[in-house]
Amino acid sequence: MTKGILVAMMATTLTFSQAFSCDMHGKGGFAPENNLQIAVGDKAANNMTKELFLDAITRVSSAYEPIVAQKDGKLIMNNRWDDNTVNASAQQSGKNWQVNMYGGLARHPLVTVDGFMMVVCHELGHHIGGAPRYNRNTDWGSNEGQADYFASLKCMRRVLENEDNISAIANMTIDADVVTQCSSVYKSESEIALCKRVSMAGKSLAMLLGDLGGNSNVKFNTPDVSKVAKTNDNHPQAQCRLDTYFQGSLCDKSITDDVSKTDAIQGTCIKKDGYTAGVRPLCWYKPGVGEI
Repeated sequence: MTKGILVAMMATTLTFSQAFSCDMHGKGGFAPENNLQIAVGDKAANNMTKELFLDAITRVSSAYEPIVAQKDGKLIMNNRWDDNTVNASAQQSGKNWQVNMYGGLARHPLVTVDGFMMVVCHELGHHIGGAPRYNRNTDWGSNEGQADYFASLKCMRRVLENEDNISAIANMTIDADVVTQCSSVYKSESEIALCKRVSMAGKSLAMLLGDLGGNSNVKFNTPDVSKVAKTNDNHPQAQCRLDTYFQGSLCDKSITDDVSKTDAIQGTCIKKDGYTAGVRPLCWYKPGVGEI
């Protein structure tokens, strides 16, 4: 009897742990584990307000609640403005698919409003970002690199596609490589502007991630040239993550061409289809034979 109870407890523990893509308190979430805290009114904080924080979250949730419902889930946004944690996290409990957003991350001086919105997209991406998922596609959550790729490939583009992105980027300083590559992939002025906007949101996050790791000097023109022997499920380095955000913004696959939980090719750009831009970086992703 005791042995049976022990086995049952172990099974319950395993199921519970697999239901979490990120630690409930954000320790193992969007960013690597860190102890940084940024309170409301902190001198180090940016100009983020609670209204902007909630608006960014609502724009993503409004676009994706119906899509999550079609996938038999219920999207729950836990908006923790007063939580000083510099991170974000996601979890699943049955049909409840939760995204936990913390005010500390939103207040970080390197995080823009668009950058924060991309974090919301990243956490949503753990739920619906497709393959590759954790542990060789056996866990519920898309891995870190795929959640990054989904954020710029599908989510940010869906949320921002009907906005006046030309006006939105009018006062931004856009990196030269972004200007060149977005203009080479997209034809219309509005599509190019959207590509630039999403790319710069990615830079905001990569600088944050680099800063947390001791080096925020990430650049579009210095891509990570390392190649993994197998797909890395965990957090790539900051430069690699910038490369992923950038490539997602350069993939011209339609946002309605959905990704798949089991097929890493569906809805993405791969070299076999003739793509040179928009392909997942090799610094975290090992493509299958059918992709090369």
